[in-house]
Amino acid sequence: MGLFQSIPSETSAADRTRPLADRMRPRTLEEFVGQEHLIGPGKPLRTQIERDDTGSLIFWGPPGTGKTTLAKIIASLTKAEFIEFSAVLAGIKEIKQVMADAERARQYGTRTIVFIDEIHRFNKAQQDAFLPHVEKGNIRLIGATTENPSFEINSALLSRCRVYVLQPLTEEQVVLLLKRALTDAERGLGAMKLHASDEAFQKIAAYSSGDARSAYNVLEVAAGLAQQAGNSGITDEIVHDALQKRILLYDKAGEEHYNLISALHKSVRNSDPDAALYWLGRMIEAGEDPLYIARRVVRMSVEDIGLADPNALALCMAARDAVDFIGMPEGNLALAEAVVYLSVAPKSNALYTAYGDVQQDIERTAAEPVPLHLRNAPTGLMKKLGYGKGYQYAHDVEGKVADMQCLPESLRDRVYYRPTNEGIEKRIRERLEEIRDLRSGRSVKPHTSNRDSRKSQ
Repeated sequence: MGLFQSIPSETSAADRTRPLADRMRPRTLEEFVGQEHLIGPGKPLRTQIERDDTGSLIFWGPPGTGKTTLAKIIASLTKAEFIEFSAVLAGIKEIKQVMADAERARQYGTRTIVFIDEIHRFNKAQQDAFLPHVEKGNIRLIGATTENPSFEINSALLSRCRVYVLQPLTEEQVVLLLKRALTDAERGLGAMKLHASDEAFQKIAAYSSGDARSAYNVLEVAAGLAQQAGNSGITDEIVHDALQKRILLYDKAGEEHYNLISALHKSVRNSDPDAALYWLGRMIEAGEDPLYIARRVVRMSVEDIGLADPNALALCMAARDAVDFIGMPEGNLALAEAVVYLSVAPKSNALYTAYGDVQQDIERTAAEPVPLHLRNAPTGLMKKLGYGKGYQYAHDVEGKVADMQCLPESLRDRVYYRPTNEGIEKRIRERLEEIRDLRSGRSVKPHTSNRDSRKSQ
């Protein structure tokens, strides 16, 4: 078989050499389960299909949610030739050949739907090869991707396609599909005369994380194990053996990676230790690099807690060191301790906001020279030029606060750090008020007895 293949005929649906998930693939919209927001009566995609006006589409969603199935149903209902190939295998040469064939077919009144699985794996040149043919109408392009199209598909191609987001199936929907497969004698496992408890179905559904293909695979293995053992039913024990170890949906280089770390960070920020522990566990159990998590946890301590609890940074650094020292899985509790501490700690983004304001001022204002009175004067020439002139040594001043401007003139009296009333920052806020009172409420009266060379430092 080459890179391109037609839709399997219904007569081949019962081929027992094909995986159960492929045999049970819905053939009509009525058989399709899930995605009611797209293909329910009156919904946008269903309306387009019924009008035979789908145009080019991008289906974005997790694995096992029906992207390929929908593309094949559309091709069947619209009487179009269906060409399918994988972005993992195809190159520019293959794409150009398909486009040429589609252009010739159009001249004879035949429409072509080109379905590209994992379209996000195509590079820019490969994606660009489709553009003129999509624009001319030689093909209707349907792409399937598990990655965010905004980041993975060229804007020119994306602008010519409608993007539809597919959602993971609910557990109830997965259970419905599993029951259908177990009783379907034509395409499913009905000939095996097996039964399963609702608990067994629920267990498979829960472990599939909304992925119908994964659920079918588990059911097929469980049915084989039951038959080998001479059982007429699929028990919880058999399901457990079939599952072996749950494979969580996670791509350390993809969007789910960022979704999970975002969920962890926002749960910490919202002082929700239970949610923070859950999202942390999701990342650890899926195989995320624990040092990546540790680095992000350190970032949370300074971004969302800051000086409201300076101990947060020290504890997170200790957790990082613990993970580095003892490794995993033992280090998971160090990370758990850190995220729970951060979750219940007083929150302040005052330091984060202050530094952001500093960055903006650096970008929008001129890089003014350091005021002369703040410069050291280690040579006679520099003293003659005014370096250090007017500098007031704070330790020689009552209250240790000199009435001296330390910012460039264009930023005189600019305030960046505004501590909150949370945690230790409440004391810092009170101290800053004292400092401002000292600086503005009296003239500087230096102590003459302590003058020495330190004044120029």
